Formats: sequence, structure tokens, C-alpha cells
Amino acid sequence: MTRELDAADLRQQVRRAYGSIAADPSGTHPIPVGRRLAEAAGYPAGWLADAPADALDAFAGVSCLPCFARVAAGEVVLDLGCGAGLDSLLIAPGAGRVLGVDFAAEMVARARRAAEEAGAANVEFRQGDAEAIPAETASIDVAIVNGIFNLNPARGAIFEELGRVVRPGGRVFAAELVLVGPGPGLATDWFA
Repeated sequence: MTRELDAADLRQQVRRAYGSIAADPSGTHPIPVGRRLAEAAGYPAGWLADAPADALDAFAGVSCLPCFARVAAGEVVLDLGCGAGLDSLLIAPGAGRVLGVDFAAEMVARARRAAEEAGAANVEFRQGDAEAIPAETASIDVAIVNGIFNLNPARGAIFEELGRVVRPGGRVFAAELVLVGPGPGLATDWFA
């Protein structure tokens, strides 16, 4: 099997896993999800108390990006790999507009329901790939990326796309899990 086929297979496995999380967050999944994960990642309890269940129950990020991402009033924010939309919804009140992008249709549907429940009129969710972000060139002031690089082997293409859509002088805030040594349950094992 070639490296490209391995990458494509991994991508499909990850898409199926995240689709399954969106369809049934309380089910058994290869990664932790939901409120307990958000709490462990540092999300303040008050923020989570007001979050729509559709966004919180299927949360699968790695850090509380809204805790440290600087967003000025009126700025356009990209939430790349938005999942069920928790970060998008938490950042929306201080932003001009938020665009959430995820490759799993089930997650995008869940995020849209959460935005409707929250009354977040300045948030839009689109299905799309991180290597081909559905946004205009230089249209984004701030991009947040919460844990997608370890799941997508096309990291170079993702960084190129972020460079394309983020305006000159814009900012990117990213959080990621980093493996510092071998261990059981590597990400490639999670999605097998």
C-alpha cells in the first residue's frame, strides 16, 4: 500500500469516527468526547452551562482556544475543524462573524442546530476540507484550529490554506496533541 493510500484510508477512518461521535455522542468512541473532555481541556464551567447540548455533547477538541484566542470586535473568525461548533459559539459574541468548517457532514449538521438554539446569527457552518478551505483569500482576521493536525496527514496543505485565507497581519491560534514517545493506543490505532 502506498503512503497516499494510507493517508486516504486514515482520512476516511477519521471521518467515520467523527460522524459516529456526531450521530451518538454517548456511544463508545475511540477518543473522549463531551462535557468531561471540555472541562478537562480547561473550559470554564460557566461557559459550558450555557452551551447548547448539540455543541457540548459531541465536543472533541484538545484545549480551550476561546480562553486565549484574541478576537477584536467585528473581526471575522475561522474555526477550522469546528466539529459540533462549541468554540465557534463561544467566540461568536465578541466577533463580527464566525465561519466554522468541518469535513464531517454530521458534525456540521450538529453545529448548525447548536447555532440555531443559541440564536447565533453571526455564525455560519460549512462542510469542507482543511486542505481546501471554503473561504475567500485574505477574508479571515483570526483562525482557530483545535486539534486537527494530528488527524490529517496533509499538514503542509492545511498550513498553505491557512496562509491563503488569513489576511496579512491576521492571527492563527492552534492547539494540538503532541506525542513525545511511543505508547499504547496511538491515533492510528484509535481509528482502525
